[in-house]
Amino acid sequence: MSLSVAASTQALSAEQVFTLLERVRQKTPRVHAITNAVAQSFTANVLLALGAVPSMTIAREEVAAFAGGADALLVNLGTLDEERRAAIPLAIEAARTAGRPVCVDPVFVNRSPVRCVYARELLGVKPDLVRLNPEELTAVLPDRADADALIEAGTVFAVTGPEDRVESRGEDFLLRNGDPLMSRVTATGCAGGAVLAAFLSIEKDRALAAACGLSVFNIAGEIAAGRSGGPGSLVPELLDALYCLTDRDIEARLKTG
Repeated sequence: MSLSVAASTQALSAEQVFTLLERVRQKTPRVHAITNAVAQSFTANVLLALGAVPSMTIAREEVAAFAGGADALLVNLGTLDEERRAAIPLAIEAARTAGRPVCVDPVFVNRSPVRCVYARELLGVKPDLVRLNPEELTAVLPDRADADALIEAGTVFAVTGPEDRVESRGEDFLLRNGDPLMSRVTATGCAGGAVLAAFLSIEKDRALAAACGLSVFNIAGEIAAGRSGGPGSLVPELLDALYCLTDRDIEARLKTG
């Protein structure tokens, strides 16, 4: 099952994307990221290059304070160990109590039945955004009606792949930026989820925030791929591209429809 691109698909303008990027840079939101061990360092550096601030503790005794005081929460299931299992519900409750957006990235649910069951439980809290690829979507929500129910309740889906699709109960977006070299660096997708959480923190229109966040990250990835000689040099180039991204870069490269 995959989400369809509805007739209400909206065009996204470079001005919209850059305006939200500038708001992130001006506000410097803190994103609390419960993410996998492989992704932590890269995710933190991506957030800093973007203009946001990372925090990442998963300690049970303090995660609620960190999540409740952050501007957005990312829950990434890439390393679903016992410590993270204990921290996740505490963080979500604290973020919800504080009125902060919650982004869930159910990584590799298509490879683990146990993880898939846990992810379905998380979707029961109706997160603001779910970021996943088509295979993960099919695994966690095999019935289209269940996805529709979440969308109707206000959850936005960002389905990433060769084309990225954002679907909500309002506008939908189809995005075509990115570069295949990005998939050759571990944790790129996980770090992209943190970027989406940062954009959610500064824009109440969750679908627009997701579309702009995806566009910023993927345009930076295109620029980085063009400057790098391979995966090893992509990482510093991506951080620099995020940090230096301009309205002209977005205007020249944005692909949407």
